[in-house]
Amino acid sequence: MPEIRIRPTGLAERVLAPDLARGVMLLFIALANSHYFLQGPRYLVGFPLGGSALDAAVATAIATLVDGRAFPLFSVLFGYGVVQLARRQQEAGTPWKAVSRLVRRRSLWMMLIGFLHCVLLYVGDIVAAYGFLALLLVGAVRWKEWVLLTLAGLMLVVLSLPSADDAALVAGPDPALLSPDPVTAFVERAAVWPLLVPMEAIGLLAPFLLGIVAARRRLLEEPARHHVLLTVAAAVGIGAAVAGGLPLGLTVAGVLPAGPDLGLLVTLHDATGYLGGPGYAAALALLAGRIGQRRGPVTRAVTAVGQRSLTCYLSQSVVWTLVFAPYALDLSDDLGVAGTAVLAVGTWLATVWMAELLRRRGARGPAEVLLRRLTYR
Repeated sequence: MPEIRIRPTGLAERVLAPDLARGVMLLFIALANSHYFLQGPRYLVGFPLGGSALDAAVATAIATLVDGRAFPLFSVLFGYGVVQLARRQQEAGTPWKAVSRLVRRRSLWMMLIGFLHCVLLYVGDIVAAYGFLALLLVGAVRWKEWVLLTLAGLMLVVLSLPSADDAALVAGPDPALLSPDPVTAFVERAAVWPLLVPMEAIGLLAPFLLGIVAARRRLLEEPARHHVLLTVAAAVGIGAAVAGGLPLGLTVAGVLPAGPDLGLLVTLHDATGYLGGPGYAAALALLAGRIGQRRGPVTRAVTAVGQRSLTCYLSQSVVWTLVFAPYALDLSDDLGVAGTAVLAVGTWLATVWMAELLRRRGARGPAEVLLRRLTYR
């Protein structure tokens, strides 16, 4: 039997659209995560109330366009990436059993990286949840499309049901986000991690499965061929996300009252967010199709972030820890929503600069290097 050699994909072999989408997605992730650290006299769906008019306007924009939309986008792209990984290995002649073992090994290492990220930096880690999904559902790459779409649809219905946890809607930051010292942070986060991972995975399942379907059709790799479908998906997905998110965004800003129907507004916001993620992915695929090979410096830099998305994602958490942790700068009670949004954009721009420097040197991100060495050893 000939020796089976499994190798990672070179940077030069990658397609523009998925990496461009990942690069933009990390801006959304930064905006979505950072405001949850803030403290204030009162809270509504993760936003401190009582700030300036600018804070209210920024909160409306984030609630409408980003919150509950960034992670479905992340999930679509992760499902897409799992299929790309499996396809490349099979096209290179690797048997399915070996491909399956490779994906599961990678998933286990992702879970370990996610655990360390959770206990050392950021309790809201999602790397472990994606590893958990891929570990359990690597076989979904080969499922029939109708099975994937049916299961995704059922999960969307379940996740769109109203929640009875009204207290969570007005709660402040999770205590594990602002632990008083690193030891307490480690202990508290390690205790909740086994519960967080499957709970997060359930919420990410539907867009993950849609990402698998999209990858099997090569929607992001061949945007010109699927122009009509992508246009409809972008218009419907983003349109629904804006229409469904704006009422809650206006409520956060105080334009609309937070009445007894607040839970329904949150349900509408979250349900339409699951359409917004694929909608953003479709829009970015169309953008990549228009760019083609005419890639200017901005496109190259943002794409470099997408190619080093794990490193850039973890780098964001380093900033959150330095800025917000009580044992560091402890600015969670000093910054407002607008200031934190500036911090988020600045953090993302810093990762763009870092990724571009690595691109010019032909180097991967350190987290990507580590994960590949562990996976392909």
